[in-house]
Amino acid sequence: MEKELAKSLKENSILKLSDDVELPTILQSEMERQSEKDEFNIDAYMASLMTTSFGRVLLWSPRLPSTQDVVSLNFCEIPIGSVCIADVQFKGRGRSQNVWESPKGSLLFSFTIQMEDGRVVPLLQYVVCLAMTEAIKDLTLKNGIPPLNLRIKWPNDLYLDGLKVGGILCTSKYRSKKFNVSAGVGLNVDNVKPTTSLNAALRKLNCGYKLQREEITSSFFNKFEHFFHILINQGFQPLEELYYKTWLHSEQRIIVQEQNEDQDLPIENVVTIKGLTSSGYLLAITDNSEMCELHPDGNSFDFFKGLVRRKLT
Repeated sequence: MEKELAKSLKENSILKLSDDVELPTILQSEMERQSEKDEFNIDAYMASLMTTSFGRVLLWSPRLPSTQDVVSLNFCEIPIGSVCIADVQFKGRGRSQNVWESPKGSLLFSFTIQMEDGRVVPLLQYVVCLAMTEAIKDLTLKNGIPPLNLRIKWPNDLYLDGLKVGGILCTSKYRSKKFNVSAGVGLNVDNVKPTTSLNAALRKLNCGYKLQREEITSSFFNKFEHFFHILINQGFQPLEELYYKTWLHSEQRIIVQEQNEDQDLPIENVVTIKGLTSSGYLLAITDNSEMCELHPDGNSFDFFKGLVRRKLT
């Protein structure tokens, strides 16, 4: 069925790269044997993929402006769970319209999700982050290597030994009573710049093992599909304990701002992070034992320099 769908996409030339540019496509069966050693190996990826829906329809290109744009623009033409992977992208999108330029050695992909319950849509980015950290942990343990110190920085960044190595971006549109979500992942696997990479950390261990983009991607989808079914059927609560073990913020003390009607400048207060609220924001407690929810102010580049406090009743 998936092969027939791929043929239809090619024959009808319906994939778009932008509003007025078609995306030329060829089938995997029509491709010459991959000669570039740093190209994404489709066969290796498919061989270890064990999902029933996510990641099974693959769009791959050596170079794209943005995988996120490809899946967003073609959301209704490709099956739910389809993934777009690029070896290099030069107009990748980050939070607040930031551009994410990605060199070779990065893992760059976006995929499609559809959801009906708007209450859990904001929590999806946490599931994507968790699936990635758990996938990489499984791969290292499988090869007899202690897990890397890969952690989640709320809301959607991945950090390794204090340096950013990845980011998650989820965008959604509401259509026909469903949320069409495009989830994008960027991860430094084997590129040293601009910060560090997973394999740079492995080289320091002198373990002789090197993570491959293909095995990370398939392991991610194997994890994500399982976690996604939990989120849809049971909510985020069954995943919370595992998430809190992976993120950076338990009991973290931070400064937040609160606007006072009698003063022009906001008041700064110190709070302690306790977890997440049901809506996906940060749950914190003040030194006066008052529970509050922390929201980004929408202006600051760093979320933790632009949090505002809202009291919980």
